[in-house]
Amino acid sequence: MTKYNLLIVEDHALTRFALKTAFESAEFINHVFEADNANSAYKIEAENKIDVVLMDLGLPNIDGIEACSALKNKNPSLKILILTSHEQEEEVINSIKAGASAYCSKDIEPEKLKDIVLSVLGGAAWFDAKVADIVLKTVAKSEKEQKINNENLNLTEREKQVLALIAEGLNNTEIAQKLDVSINTTKAHVCNILQKLSVQDRTQAAIKAIKDKII
Repeated sequence: MTKYNLLIVEDHALTRFALKTAFESAEFINHVFEADNANSAYKIEAENKIDVVLMDLGLPNIDGIEACSALKNKNPSLKILILTSHEQEEEVINSIKAGASAYCSKDIEPEKLKDIVLSVLGGAAWFDAKVADIVLKTVAKSEKEQKINNENLNLTEREKQVLALIAEGLNNTEIAQKLDVSINTTKAHVCNILQKLSVQDRTQAAIKAIKDKII
């Protein structure tokens, strides 16, 4: 079995000891490192091959969300699990944005936590039932807002066709031939698209179309 190095970032010594004791007996863990603050965690991660991090949110000076973001920026392949008693919506969403792969309550059973860590190492994401609803509502809200934003652009079906061809890299002449319209008509469509998307050129229009899922 592949063995992984685990870093526990927790400022409470008793909680840190309990976690270390639990994971030292796990078959898939090679070594357990400990840090009681973010700066110590940065140093340990820089000096050792860390595969997965258990991160507390309520750290002194630099909180767990900021620490999570900094560690992920330095090592994008690092897996980070938030282990906390905090369940505020803002903290949940910010943790996900910072790159956390899981969000677990501190009252979770040790064996269950081991299973979650192993699944996250395998590429899965996991959210405690208490916060999963927050994640789902946020995703739904984001999709709804995106739909509204796209609808507010008021692009015609023809303009969407032209925009799709712009995103494919076609020039005005090629678009005109593709849609069997005149070059002047194509130029008019492109001009309207740039105005409606509030962008300066075709490249920006293509990027926005793909990023915002307009096409």
